[in-house]
Amino acid sequence: MKPSATLAMTARANDRRQAGHPVIGLSAGEPDFDTPVEIAEAAIQAIRDGFTHYTDNAGILELREAICEKLLSDNNIEYDPSQILCSNGAKQSVAQAISVLCQAGDEVVIPAPYWVSYPEMVRFAGAIPVGIATDAESGYRITPEQLDAALTPNSRILILCSPSNPTGGVYSPDELRALADVLQRWPRVTVISDEIYELIMYDQTHLSMASIDGMLERTVTVNGFSKAYAMTGWRLGYMAAPSSIVKACSKLQSQFTSAPSSISQKAGVQALGMNKQPVRKMVQEFRKRRDFVLSKLSQIPDVHCPIPDGAFYVFPDISAYLGSSSRNGRKIVSSEDLCFYLLDDHDVALVPGAAFGGPSGIRISYAASMDNLTEAMSRIKTAFELLRVA
Repeated sequence: MKPSATLAMTARANDRRQAGHPVIGLSAGEPDFDTPVEIAEAAIQAIRDGFTHYTDNAGILELREAICEKLLSDNNIEYDPSQILCSNGAKQSVAQAISVLCQAGDEVVIPAPYWVSYPEMVRFAGAIPVGIATDAESGYRITPEQLDAALTPNSRILILCSPSNPTGGVYSPDELRALADVLQRWPRVTVISDEIYELIMYDQTHLSMASIDGMLERTVTVNGFSKAYAMTGWRLGYMAAPSSIVKACSKLQSQFTSAPSSISQKAGVQALGMNKQPVRKMVQEFRKRRDFVLSKLSQIPDVHCPIPDGAFYVFPDISAYLGSSSRNGRKIVSSEDLCFYLLDDHDVALVPGAAFGGPSGIRISYAASMDNLTEAMSRIKTAFELLRVA
């Protein structure tokens, strides 16, 4: 397994910042907002009430019932609380689903660019990650023809992340139904649908894969609280899946970590039951930041970036600058070279696209203040202007 590229870049940026450099970090996928007050107050009350002990391994019934209500009302998917497993973040849910579904030699199909952890989780399970390359022109979304060509008798899982980390791309309902039509010819394949950015959407409609006819029994729906509710440090996510998968994942979790924090679970109940206005306000701010970053990227010659419909990332194509060099002679051969140049020479921390299986791009997180984005985009524009294309 390789270490997480996003965490590695964040650590390198922190080292440079501690050395006195004015680094602006746009590498972490973390909202810069505080957790809404009513969620925090629910957690504080749980502590005051002494709700600080182990819970049921799958999570408290109150939370699992609230998740079922949310999935039915928001996603048109019906589950029983016994089909819900609460974990220490959506990341754990994805990893456990891969581990219980795969055997050595199985293939897991992953559209690229992909979240950096997917292929490493697959390798940890002894399976083989199979990437499907996409590009900026397609909005970084696979076609049914690409999916059909990538599937083989050894295929066991398709991982879909919509809205996407790292691209912000969103599959339309029609696009998801077309992919589901392909999957009907491959009955052995289970979909892991990572919907952690579901509530951070702009001009597109979210559809859960499990709500499509014929897909409920073939889908593991993964979601959580980190992104939409600014609860990254609370470490709370969940999966909804057929009983056999949930039972297997629950067994694994019981040996690895047991249930997530009792306090976080009470906070999760409050999050699902509260008025969503704080979430909507965050999304409105993310939209403004997205539009600002896109406007600045459009001013850089030969940098192309599709408009993302969700999450808080852009993934511009910077391939025109590969093969360039800086005025001090620094060679830019890869997206990693470009990101280290931006960090070391211009004090902006981004993540190279190669880490996401998209070597022609870089990921910019706009989950940062407008002041920081303004300064960072100015530095990025200057950095590109100082590159000489060979």
